[in-house]
Amino acid sequence: MGSRPRNDDLAYIAGFLDGDGSLMLQVKNRKDSKNGWRFMFTICFYQDTRHSKPLSWIKETLGIGYLSNRNDGMTELRINGFKQTKEVLELLVPYIRFKSVQAKMMLEVAQILISNKFSDLDEKNRMKIADAIEKIRHENYQSGKKISTEKIYQRLGLTPYRLSPKGRDPHFGDNTPTPTVKNQAMVDPKVGCRMKI
Repeated sequence: MGSRPRNDDLAYIAGFLDGDGSLMLQVKNRKDSKNGWRFMFTICFYQDTRHSKPLSWIKETLGIGYLSNRNDGMTELRINGFKQTKEVLELLVPYIRFKSVQAKMMLEVAQILISNKFSDLDEKNRMKIADAIEKIRHENYQSGKKISTEKIYQRLGLTPYRLSPKGRDPHFGDNTPTPTVKNQAMVDPKVGCRMKI
């Protein structure tokens, strides 16, 4: 990116993103990666190809991204990569209204990955990343197949978990998974005795 865009231009771009854009944090298969997968950070703006001039203006104003025409008559402006999306979102967050949850979580995960190698992350930070992915997916409209929650946790090297109404992660609201606590006692309803998990 070049010089900082004007505030009114940033406000317009943020409004465009709120209405005709998406913010995605995904775990994607990647054969050439050491782990067989990689994180995908994406900011995407959509517009009918017949009226795609605003996307060219956004690309020019931000100085980043690439345009592509889809087969369904739509044009996309995509910005990929956690460093690039972080740089753009830091400019737009003050003006984003309807996708602020996704934007703030993507920024938090991007900062984690910029500051540390993934292989060096402790369980707490891996949990933050997994929970952020789930929260963003919950906020976004979903179409087509998506990787399961269990698969995400497996790829991030996290132990099996279970949902608990009392054990919420304070970082990500009310609907986040909590890891299984070893040696926790519970009652097996079938046999009526306490057991270790």
